[in-house]
Amino acid sequence: MYRPIFKHAAAVSFTFLASFTLALASAQSNPEAVGIFEGHADVGRVLHEGSVHLDSTKEIYTVTGSGENMWFGTDEFHFAWRKMSGDVSISSDISFVGDKGDGHRKAVLMIRQTLDESSPFVAIARHGDGLTSLQFRDASGANTHEVQSNISAPLRLRLEKRGDVFYAFVSGPDGVLHPAGASTKLALKGPFYLGIGVCAHNKDDQQTAIFSKVRVSQLSSQSGSNPVLYSTIEIVPVASGDRRVAYVAPLHFEAPNWSRNGAYLVFNQEGGIYQLTLGSDKPKRIPTGALTKCNNDHGVSPDGATIAVSDSSQIGKSLVYTLPIAGGTPRQITTNGPSYWHGWSPDGSTLAFTGQRGDNFDIYTVSVNGGEERRLTTAAGLDDGPEYSPDGAWITGTPIVLSSFDNGTTAEALWANNAPFAQRPELVPGQKAKIANQSYRQWFNPIAFAKPASFVIGNAPRTLDTVNNPSYEDLDAALEKNTRFGERYNVQLRFEMFNALNHPDLSGPNTNLTSGQFGQITGYANSQRLIQVAGKFVF
Repeated sequence: MYRPIFKHAAAVSFTFLASFTLALASAQSNPEAVGIFEGHADVGRVLHEGSVHLDSTKEIYTVTGSGENMWFGTDEFHFAWRKMSGDVSISSDISFVGDKGDGHRKAVLMIRQTLDESSPFVAIARHGDGLTSLQFRDASGANTHEVQSNISAPLRLRLEKRGDVFYAFVSGPDGVLHPAGASTKLALKGPFYLGIGVCAHNKDDQQTAIFSKVRVSQLSSQSGSNPVLYSTIEIVPVASGDRRVAYVAPLHFEAPNWSRNGAYLVFNQEGGIYQLTLGSDKPKRIPTGALTKCNNDHGVSPDGATIAVSDSSQIGKSLVYTLPIAGGTPRQITTNGPSYWHGWSPDGSTLAFTGQRGDNFDIYTVSVNGGEERRLTTAAGLDDGPEYSPDGAWITGTPIVLSSFDNGTTAEALWANNAPFAQRPELVPGQKAKIANQSYRQWFNPIAFAKPASFVIGNAPRTLDTVNNPSYEDLDAALEKNTRFGERYNVQLRFEMFNALNHPDLSGPNTNLTSGQFGQITGYANSQRLIQVAGKFVF
């Protein structure tokens, strides 16, 4: 058995404690065993008593349940259970009896802490309309959340618990169980309740589901097995935080971009660029010509017609290219490398990228037609992830990356693939990085960080989530006059100003914990106003 490793998104409930407590006490004091399950009972305020019947010759459990829902902070359903601890799994073929009833009726494989209606749980739920999802409540009475599978009405399901991590598996067209791409983390104390259940999603109705070939297993350690990497793309509605799997496969892929019309996603996989139409689980490769080592720095142009990619197949260092969104011959934009694309200007005329020049990673811009690159930042270390503001007037302040190299680990030993992996400092409890009155004398709170122990990586995040580098503001201007003499001659006069307002843009603060200027800004990210006059004679 392989072990999947995933890389990787208000209601009021009324609980009647007195009546439920009496019913639960009765159910637990006289559990009725059925097959491999130690007991079964209605959970929550169920108006119509449920039942479980076993046909042992056919290995079929027939479960009938009522209940309003299994969602928000409480559950109402019929549940057949057994107590277990440790790493476990349960799998079964599942089907409903008849096609009548609410489309959200559920047949579930479940692991829950208690038989209380508001108990924390994780379940894989097969709905009447075919929707299949990993559902979970992470605290007693908390709202339920879910990760929806991109497979509708799979015949066989499996729920697996390893440590505090739960995985969902569904059968594909081949009938074989595959990782659904859905997982969650929940700490349950043993013993817990594992079993099968049915909810009608209508308090006045009853629904019946068939569970066949039910298998419950106590899982052993997989320390000696070879892990299999699975990647998943999920779509996450901002309002609910629930997720839906769009694509899952035993491959390395990452960095999905939305198309401008919201109809598909663009991502990189195994060195190529792929397009995934929403509702489909079969991505198609976008032809990129000779570019075969595209990385995760890519994006769609504002008009949706072009894609920018970063690829290292031609010179061994990442360069920025553009090509039609449907694929075609790439056009090289940057001449120096490594260069990693990050943003389009709103008018589509300029690209922003991170470039490594020497030992520094800085922010650059370049025309979408190529040409000379323009350096925007000069701070030592890593400046990364630039993006334009909607009006195109600003490029976002870059994340601040802290480092500490004098804890016994050499900087050279922490570098891999020509990219710095700086040692991280330790967070000081009770101290916040952000300060109220930022200035070049102190951009963030230096005493919020401490040097980690020797040969120990500190617990500070890779970038500060509350403090960014200073923003960048710049205005360039140019005047051009063309005078023609007949059909063959043209005189062009140009007047240009760079940083026309002579606005000083601060560089990033010193991010080396061991420096006496840690947290201070000691330079500028731009130059003073530059004026130049030029003439050109064309014939």
